[in-house]
Amino acid sequence: MSVVALVLAAGRGVRFGADKRRAILADGRSLLAHSVARAQAVFADVRVVLREGERGEDFGLPGDCRVIVSPDAALGMGHSLAAGAGSLLDSQAQAVAIMLGDMPWIELATLQRLAEAASPATIVLPRHAGQPGHPVLFGRDFWPALVALHGDAGARSVVQAHRDCCVVVEVGDAGVVRDVDTPQGLG
Repeated sequence: MSVVALVLAAGRGVRFGADKRRAILADGRSLLAHSVARAQAVFADVRVVLREGERGEDFGLPGDCRVIVSPDAALGMGHSLAAGAGSLLDSQAQAVAIMLGDMPWIELATLQRLAEAASPATIVLPRHAGQPGHPVLFGRDFWPALVALHGDAGARSVVQAHRDCCVVVEVGDAGVVRDVDTPQGLG
């Protein structure tokens, strides 16, 4: 089963007080670079959605990481997700893992397990201790719905419209629910 990763990193992150994507973690890499490295360790094709005018090297991303520009990123996550999903037309993958650029602690084994649960006709949802998490994996059948997204609700409407196609994977990895909203979240 081939899965492409789409890392969403075009948001403003206003609660953080600065550009959290550039925040440096203990290993010396930026928050975004660390999150992307996690994705690249599991997925052969990793694409990162950035704001217009931004480049991957601005965040320390590797040169083989494909950057997708979301010209309407300021209008909400749905627009960024739609821009990223629109880039998948050239992909032969059967599912896409929608990852967030501020979640650097997801275990590689968890990403692999979620990818193994994916199929073209399913939506894979990780859950940890009763909480829904990320990444959410959308089978290829749902890509047209992702391309049509707008606003700030992300892909919630796609999940709700296709509950019968959802597969919940219980994981012991708290990294699927741990993101960085404030500088204190980096610790």
